[in-house]
Amino acid sequence: MAQHSRGTPVSGRSPATPPGPTGTRSPAAHRLLSLDVVLALLALVGGLRVLYSGAATPVLPAEAANVAHAYALGHLTPFTGADDAGASPFGWAQLAAYTMVSGAFGRSGTAVAAVREAVLAAALAGALLLWFLARRLGCPRWASAAAVLLLAASPLALGLQRLVVVEHLAVGWALGGLLLVTRPDARIRHDALAALCLLAAVLTSPLALVFLPAAGWLLIRRSPVRAALVAVLLNLGLGIAFGPAAGLLRPHLAAAGRPTVADWVALDPAWAVLSTVALVAAVGVRSLRPFALAGLLLAATLVVPGVPDTAVLALLLPLTPLLLAGVAQAVTRQRVAPAAVVLVVVVAASWSYGYPAPRPATDRSDPLVGARDWLRANASGARLLVDDAAWAELAGVGWPTGMLATPAACEPACPPAEWAVFGEDRDELQHRHPGLARVFATAQPTAVFGTVTVSRLGVPPDGPAAASEASARAHAGAALVDSTRITLTPEAAAVLYAGNADPRLIATIAALATLQPVRVAAFPEAPGEDPAGQPRRRVLLTGGEDGAAAFYAGRRDLFRPSSVTRTGSGVLVTYPLFAPPGLLVPFSSP
Repeated sequence: MAQHSRGTPVSGRSPATPPGPTGTRSPAAHRLLSLDVVLALLALVGGLRVLYSGAATPVLPAEAANVAHAYALGHLTPFTGADDAGASPFGWAQLAAYTMVSGAFGRSGTAVAAVREAVLAAALAGALLLWFLARRLGCPRWASAAAVLLLAASPLALGLQRLVVVEHLAVGWALGGLLLVTRPDARIRHDALAALCLLAAVLTSPLALVFLPAAGWLLIRRSPVRAALVAVLLNLGLGIAFGPAAGLLRPHLAAAGRPTVADWVALDPAWAVLSTVALVAAVGVRSLRPFALAGLLLAATLVVPGVPDTAVLALLLPLTPLLLAGVAQAVTRQRVAPAAVVLVVVVAASWSYGYPAPRPATDRSDPLVGARDWLRANASGARLLVDDAAWAELAGVGWPTGMLATPAACEPACPPAEWAVFGEDRDELQHRHPGLARVFATAQPTAVFGTVTVSRLGVPPDGPAAASEASARAHAGAALVDSTRITLTPEAAAVLYAGNADPRLIATIAALATLQPVRVAAFPEAPGEDPAGQPRRRVLLTGGEDGAAAFYAGRRDLFRPSSVTRTGSGVLVTYPLFAPPGLLVPFSSP
């Protein structure tokens, strides 16, 4: 296979040399050293991606849709996603298969984290394939290790390879196919397996078509007849997949959107510079030209309107370190040390700039988890209108999927629902799904968890009555503070003065004060409700706890609490959501 490089064996094995002096490493020692290097690199790849996995909330619509489809397929549950989120039935099947075999949904805290395990496994497989492909092209261990190290530790790779996009799976299939194509002792079965790998890559993401010319080039170099065999197998498979089986297998890309290539490159400018250099320089190295062709075709798609930059970079990410390693090995055979120093300085400067962006979050709380738990406590079993990310999260904890509707079902009008749960920007959602305009017109935010808002639907917009209610709560609260029968902490008094206490609590505290002195320690916040402007509906009472507990346990109708709990700090009284209007009419005057 000398035709694959200039004086460099593509098999990855050292050229035959006379027996060395005593003390030189044996072939077994070389293999053990390679194994140690590979295991260390894989540990680095996996460890950094676990560390930098970040919050579990999806950061782009395509990821949320992929997670939802993977859950639905693995649990044989129907799910209808938006067309602009892309489609990859074969990719979803791979994600679902991993979660089913590994039990990821039962082990992970969120649906997104469960499916991201599959992406982590794909990243490990990609790093391993990158090592073997670099060695197959004749790169020494130091160059192969450098290629994997760039992929393992780049801030861009850490940010990109944590997202559930099917292109991470597709590039693994493509690298596997190219590795089989470059096998020096390949037989017909290896070529057939390479054709299947390349077919799987295309069925996972149509962008993987750019790897087919590179594979064909490598095959024609070796054997035109075998190249024809692979071409026949590929055409047969693609013809079936995009023809009779198109409804089950045909993939299509997600709509273009943020993050853009500029957003990603900002994480690692050195990657962009080195990748550009490698793509151009690799054209001058005969063994690398087929791979440079694939890389240049991928780079060209970045300027095609409608192609998502994230998907392109996911395929390009492991390819450019391979080209860079091959170019560096060809150029610096006699000047390894100076070139290595320059490369390390450039990469270190870039990474010191890019690492802060994808750094591990100190707060690992997930807004979707907060919204999910709030809904289970306050709206269990209700009909919900949710985005794709919330669908997967709620379905994962047993919410009936028949009670969950996505924006894709809102044309021409949304199905009946009592609550809405959205983490995406409302204007963007409404632009993509005009049927949501009527829903948002009657949506009252009830709980806010970071970027996720839970809204009650069918509520008229706030008017003078809402302002009157807030004024009444403030006046009635001030009267409680002035009562000599009620003792309040400064924090509790501030809540009453601001009119942030539920009218039912104000009325019942006043009634209890006529029977016994009352001590109010706090009005504890219900998670997520303060940011939505909801009055606090819980109170912690201390002193006279037996009388307070009996008093609240005996309330009926409108003033019956949802729970009365004895705690180590006192009696915690909780009312259900939404006090009826008019309970504080005497205090309604301005």
